Amino acid sequence: MSKIKRNKPKWLKIVTIVSLVLLFGIAIYGFTFYRSLSTALEDIHEPLDRKSEKRAQEVTLQKQEPFSILMLGVDERAGDKGRSDTMILVTVNPNQNSTKMLSIPRDTYTEIIGKGTEDKINHAYAFGGPEMSMDTVENFLDIPVDYYMKINMEGFKEIVDAVGGITVNNNLDFEYGGNHFPLGEITLTGEDALNYSRMRKEDPNGDFGRQQRQRMIIQGVIKKGANLNSITNFSSIFEALGNNVKTNLTFSEMVDLQQNYKNASQNIEHITISGTGTMMGGIYYLVVPDQEKNRVQSILKSHLELEKAVKQ
Repeated sequence: MSKIKRNKPKWLKIVTIVSLVLLFGIAIYGFTFYRSLSTALEDIHEPLDRKSEKRAQEVTLQKQEPFSILMLGVDERAGDKGRSDTMILVTVNPNQNSTKMLSIPRDTYTEIIGKGTEDKINHAYAFGGPEMSMDTVENFLDIPVDYYMKINMEGFKEIVDAVGGITVNNNLDFEYGGNHFPLGEITLTGEDALNYSRMRKEDPNGDFGRQQRQRMIIQGVIKKGANLNSITNFSSIFEALGNNVKTNLTFSEMVDLQQNYKNASQNIEHITISGTGTMMGGIYYLVVPDQEKNRVQSILKSHLELEKAVKQ
C-alpha cells in the first residue's frame, strides 16, 4: 500500500474524547485530586454573558436537569481566530442515564445568528466566537444550547499522551500520515490517534468508518483514565486540559456533573444528520432538508425533556 500524503488535519469527532474526560473526569480521577483539578479548571473556565432564548429559566445541574453542551474543535493560529471545524452537540439526560452526540457537518448551510447572513455553520465561530456558534446551533436545532467547550485541536495530542497512550482493536488495515495501522489490537500515541481518526477516503465505509474509529478512541481514553493504577502523571493530564480547553462550565458545575450525571457516560448514542451536497457560487455546502432537520430536532427535544418534545 502506498504511503498517503500528509494533509492538513481536518479535525472531526475526536474532540468528543476531551469532552468526556471533562464531563465525567472527576468521577474517573476521584476527589483525591480535587485541588490540582480545581487549579486546572480555573484556567479552563471562560464565562459568557449569554442566555439561551430557548429556556425560560437557566438549567440547574444541581437539580439533575437534562442539559446540552456544544463542543467546538478549533484550529487557532496567531492573528487568526480560526473556524470550528468540529462541532458536536451533546445532550445529557440523568433520568435516562444516557448521552446523545450529534456531529454537525462543518459545511451545513444555515442562518448565522447575529451576522444576518446564511453561510457554512462552522463560520459562525470565525464571525463571533463561541457565543455566535451557540446561537447559530440553537437556531438550527431549535433547542437550548446551555454550555460550550472549545478545544485547541493541536493540543489534543497532549491528552492522549498524558494518559500514556491508548489501545484499540483495529478492524481495517490502512496507512495514513506516515503510520501503518494493522489489523488487531494496536497501541496509539497522541499523534497516532489523530492520524487514526482522520482517514476517510480510503475507508470503504467512508465517514461512517471514520466515526467508528473515533468511537474506539473515545472508549480507549475512558478505559485508560478509569484505571487509576495505570496513571501516575495526573499533573500532566490536568496541565494538558488547562492549556487546551475553554468552557463556561464552572468547577462547581463539574462537581454536580460527577455527582448527578456520571452514569450517563455509560450509555452514549451517536446520532447523525444528513443532507445534500450543493454548489452555490462555486462553494460547496451541505443542505439539510426540513424533514431531516425536524427528525433530529425531535430526538434532541425528547432527550432534553422539553415541553414541545415530539414523541418518537
